[in-house]
Amino acid sequence: QVQLVESGGGLVQIGGSRRLSCAASGSTFSRDVMAWYRQAPGKQREVVAIIGPGGTTHYIHAAVKGRFTISRDNAKNTLYLQMNNLKPEDTAVYYCRISGSSYWGQGTQVTVSS
Repeated sequence: QVQLVESGGGLVQIGGSRRLSCAASGSTFSRDVMAWYRQAPGKQREVVAIIGPGGTTHYIHAAVKGRFTISRDNAKNTLYLQMNNLKPEDTAVYYCRISGSSYWGQGTQVTVSS
């Protein structure tokens, strides 16, 4: 049974940093393309970043380029999203996903406020 569990969300000040984690189990993590998505209130879910099995970044949303970094540790079956210089518009529920699959985590809330 595949499980994806996000953690690391919370309340962050404008300009602050946060690292999200997504722990995977029951999957072939080291061979999976992984992705982070986010959904802000009243908006559609959007892809934030995608990473290949070997750690190559395939995609970064233009709105977060230069501020967010996606990475992974295949030995720990864990996906990360390092978020720096956070802005109020980054407020959203962040989800990890096995790219192209129906497997999603439950989401973790990130709120950026002064």
